[in-house]
Amino acid sequence: MSAEPGGEIVGRGTRVLLTGASSGIGEALALLLAGRGATVGLVARRKDRLDLVLAACRDHAPDSRAWVADLADLDRAEAVALEAWDTFGHIDVLVSNAGIPKRRHVTRLGADEVAHVVRVNFEAPVRMTLALLPRMLERGRGTIVNVASVAGRLGVLHEAAYCASKFALCGWSEAMAIDLAGTAIRIRLVNPGPIDTEIWSLPDNEDPIYEGPKVPASECAQGILDAIESATFEHYLPDLKAIVEGKTAAIDQFIAGSAAMERAPDRASARVARP
Repeated sequence: MSAEPGGEIVGRGTRVLLTGASSGIGEALALLLAGRGATVGLVARRKDRLDLVLAACRDHAPDSRAWVADLADLDRAEAVALEAWDTFGHIDVLVSNAGIPKRRHVTRLGADEVAHVVRVNFEAPVRMTLALLPRMLERGRGTIVNVASVAGRLGVLHEAAYCASKFALCGWSEAMAIDLAGTAIRIRLVNPGPIDTEIWSLPDNEDPIYEGPKVPASECAQGILDAIESATFEHYLPDLKAIVEGKTAAIDQFIAGSAAMERAPDRASARVARP
């Protein structure tokens, strides 16, 4: 089977399964996709918020559906993926966007907290992907989009658990793209930087180090749609690739500079990349 050129052109007839769809980037992307006429399968924990997004999507894409699921329940995550395929007849695009933070100094992290973040941010996308991949291969078409983070390419102060989960998602996506080269399955990796969502103020997290400007969720959603339709594997939103490349070239300096931010008297001047 030869690879299809370019990306998935989203429009009427496209079926997209999207996690983390009740707010922030996911909500904005759901509305954008539905506005294109795509049928959207929405997945999130909060039924009240999900119902509102679904109602708005159905104004443009009446066959859209919602599944309430806590993706920390990996069996439920896999079941939702298969239910969505059966409901829609197929899935053209799987977007694993759901993610949770655990902003805490590594000495104050518990192993169970790290495991929970990894389940939601990494293991759930893996389970959903592995559930749908055989069907996509049999159908001869499919796009898998993993929304990771710039924090999946560089370490961030007080974000050890979050970075671990997103580094894993980046590595999984890259290796999967290699394994599936030459097939008709497209893999896209999206690495948001500081995006204006509720992730910055969720309870049971320390105050964020970063206090700089943030990109609107709607702008990030447009970037994800552009990534789906592109022929390129990796996308940074906003374009912070130079920071990642600088870190790779001078890792010891990066670690020292990042550590110094915690001691800085004015953290507002810090520029820590973080979705």
